[in-house]
Amino acid sequence: MALLDLQSINVRFGGPYLLDGVSIQIEKGERLCLIGRNGAGKSTLMKVINGEIPPDSGQLIRAQGLRTARLSQEIPHDITGTVFEVISSGLGSVVKLLSDYHHVIAKLEKEATESLLSELERIHHELEIKGGWQLNQKIEASISRLKLPADVQFSSLSGGYKRRVLLAKALVSEPDVLLLDEPTNHLDIDSISWLEEFLLSYRGTLFFVTHDRALIRRLATRIIELDRGKLSSWPGNYDTYLERKQAALDAEASQNALFDKRLAQEEVWIRQGIKARRTRNEGRVRALKEMREERSARRVQGGNIKLTMQNSDLSGKLVIEAEDISFKFNDKPVVNNFSTMIMRGDKVGIIGPNGSGKTTLLKLLLGELQPQSGKVKLGTKLNITYFDQHRAKLEEEKTVQDNVGEGNDTILINGEQRHVIGYLQDFLFTPERARTPVKVLSGGERNRLLLAKLFTKPSNMLVMDEPTNDLDSETLDLLEEMLLDYPGTVLLVSHDRAFLNNVVTSTIVFEGQGELNEYVGGYDDWLRQKKADAKAEKKAGSEPKKEAPQKERQKKLSFKEQRELEALPQRIEELEAEQANIYNEMADPSFYQREASAISVIKEKMASIEKELKDAYKKWEDLEALKNQV
Repeated sequence: MALLDLQSINVRFGGPYLLDGVSIQIEKGERLCLIGRNGAGKSTLMKVINGEIPPDSGQLIRAQGLRTARLSQEIPHDITGTVFEVISSGLGSVVKLLSDYHHVIAKLEKEATESLLSELERIHHELEIKGGWQLNQKIEASISRLKLPADVQFSSLSGGYKRRVLLAKALVSEPDVLLLDEPTNHLDIDSISWLEEFLLSYRGTLFFVTHDRALIRRLATRIIELDRGKLSSWPGNYDTYLERKQAALDAEASQNALFDKRLAQEEVWIRQGIKARRTRNEGRVRALKEMREERSARRVQGGNIKLTMQNSDLSGKLVIEAEDISFKFNDKPVVNNFSTMIMRGDKVGIIGPNGSGKTTLLKLLLGELQPQSGKVKLGTKLNITYFDQHRAKLEEEKTVQDNVGEGNDTILINGEQRHVIGYLQDFLFTPERARTPVKVLSGGERNRLLLAKLFTKPSNMLVMDEPTNDLDSETLDLLEEMLLDYPGTVLLVSHDRAFLNNVVTSTIVFEGQGELNEYVGGYDDWLRQKKADAKAEKKAGSEPKKEAPQKERQKKLSFKEQRELEALPQRIEELEAEQANIYNEMADPSFYQREASAISVIKEKMASIEKELKDAYKKWEDLEALKNQV
C-alpha cells in the first residue's frame, strides 16, 4: 500500500488552479524530486501533503499512523533559543520538560547545588511518566548525527548550520516522509556535499524540490513535474526525464497545431453565407462550440526568458594580473601570497566555503580593495558589469519598471530603442508585475530583474556573485548558453556544481588558512586534480628513506643526471608552449560548444601537461641543487 495517495487535488488562490486535478502515489523508500517553474505551486503541493493547507477539492489518503515533516525553503526569522530547544520543539508536549532538563544539566556541570539536584529529580520523574527519555535520546542522536553545537544560540549560526538545525528538527520526529523545499539554498559546496551524502543514507521516503541539477542526478529515483497545474510522473533519472519531456512537448505542440488548424477551418465554415447556413449541420455547430471551449481552457506553457547581452568593445588581452597578493581580516588570513593571470575570454570560477573570502577576492582582483601586500594590475578598456549576491543594485521601493528604465519609458539595446515593459517581458515580467515594487518580488524574480537591469549596460567583463540562487532550470540553462557565447571575460562565484562544470574554463579554490590554488576546468576537474595531487604527495611521502641516503652520499651528478639537467630547459619550454596553445583554444567561446568527449580529452591533456611541468620544475631544482653541492 502507498504511504500517500493524492486523488484529484485542486487548489487555487484566485486565478488559474495551482493544482488542477493532481493525482500521485508515493511509495515507501522512494526519493522523488518535484520540479517546475518558479511560482508553479511546488511549495503549495508540499504544504498539502504535510497537512498545512487543505485542498479545495479532492482526496488525500494517508497510511495509518503516517508521519510527515517539512523543511521550508526560507529560514524563519522568528526562531529563538538554543540549538537543543529548536530541535526539541518538533516533539510536541514534552518539549518544555526536555528543555528544562537540558538547562539543569548544563548548570550542574558548572556548580552542583541541592536546589538544582532537587529540580533535576522532579524533571526526571515527570519525564519517566510521559515517556520523555526516548524522545531525549532521539534529540541527542540527531544533534550527534548532524554534528551540531547543542548549547549555541540558533540566531548566532551561519545559514548552512541553521538549515542543519531545521533538518534535525524535522528528523527528530522520525517522519515516514521527509519533505525538503530547496534544501541547498544558501549552502556552500561543502555543506551541499554533506547534505547529499546524508540524504543518500537516509532510510525514509524523500520528497524534495530543488534546482540543483547535480543533487537531482545523485538523489532522485523518480522525477515529478508540476506544469500548468498538472502533475506528471517520470520514472528514471533526470537525464532520462529531460529526453522524454522534450519529446512530450514536441508531441503536444504538434497536436495543438493540428487542433488549431481544424478549429480555424470550422470557423471559416460557420462564417459562410446564407446558403450554407440553411444546410448547416447542428451537430457540427455543437462540436465547434466544444472546440472553442477547449481552446479557451488550454493553458499554454510559460515562455522562456530571453537573455541578450549588450555589445561592447573588446578589452585588452590581459584583463587582470595579481602578483603575491595577501589580505588579512582581524589577523585571520583571507588571501595569502596568491598570484594569477586572467586573459580576455577566460571564464574563471571561484569556489570556497561561506565566509572564506570569495567576495573579498573579487574586490581585490577588481581594484576595489587594496591588497596588504603584493600588487594587482588591471588591463585596458575594461567595461565591467557586476552581479551582486545581495542584490544591492535593486531599489526596494521603486517598481520593477523604474529599476530598469531609471525613470525612462524606453531603453537602448544594441542600438535599438525598446519600451521598458516590452524588454521586461523577455524576462517573464507581465505588464502588471512590471509596475509592482521590488520589495514584493520572490527570490527568483529578483534574480531575473537584476539580470534584466545589468544586461541593459554594455560590458566586456562579467563579475557574477551567486547568480544561480532561486533560478529555475530553464533559466539556468539559458544563462549557461549566454555565458558560453559571451566573448568577454567572466568571474563567477557559485555553489552550483553543474553550472560551474558547464561554464568555467578554470577554478580558483579557497583551501583553508588563506591558501588559494588554481585548477584547469570546472568543479569535477578540480576534484579529480586534487585527488591526483593528494595521491602524488602520499606516494612521495612514503619514499623519503630511500632517497635521503643517496642524496647525502652523492656529491656530483652522474652522467645520466647531467644529460637530464641539460635537456630539461628545452622540455619545459615545449610544455609551456603547448600549455599556452591549449589555453588559447579553451579561451575561444566556441570551445565549449564541442562534443563533451572532445572537451574532456582537451581538459585531461591540460591536466597532464600541468603535472608534467610541475614535475619537470621540481626535478630541475633538485638537480641544480645537487650540482651546486661542494
